[in-house]
Amino acid sequence: MARNNAWSNYRLHNACAQLSDAEYRAKRVSFFPSLPLTLSHIYLVDCYYLDALEEGGRGLSLFEQDEPFATLDELTMAQFTTDRRLMAYCDRLTAAAGNRAVSLQRGKDFYVNERVEAVLNHLFVHQIHHRGQVHAMLAGTSAKPPQLDEFFLAQDEPLRRHELLALALHRR
Repeated sequence: MARNNAWSNYRLHNACAQLSDAEYRAKRVSFFPSLPLTLSHIYLVDCYYLDALEEGGRGLSLFEQDEPFATLDELTMAQFTTDRRLMAYCDRLTAAAGNRAVSLQRGKDFYVNERVEAVLNHLFVHQIHHRGQVHAMLAGTSAKPPQLDEFFLAQDEPLRRHELLALALHRR
């Protein structure tokens, strides 16, 4: 799922890179009213949960800015770096570590404990949800929304091989 997360982010960011800055920043109908705000939310939530999983202690301070980067290029590079961290975290994960409790800050002085496995499941579903919103917003632009469901099946791999190689996600 971490690899699919990275690949889907890569495809959406590449589609957004085809837009003019005005078209990228235009107000849209969705939960977050623009592509940059939605992509930033995806990035920030990745950072929030990854920080909790790695016991970084930053908590809700990660959400101080709704749009932490001035350009799509900066956001894309940050998302790529975070995707790599998430993949590395998942690659190191053992069955025992999946049952470990993770502390999540949910308010100024309010924390809840969840299992690593549950946090990761929530993270991946959350990101799929918001990437779907980006996909729908792209349908109203000059960029074609990318297909995001060709990753796991061997029959689909030839269709996306160049992207999987570019991200070092190819099957061995």
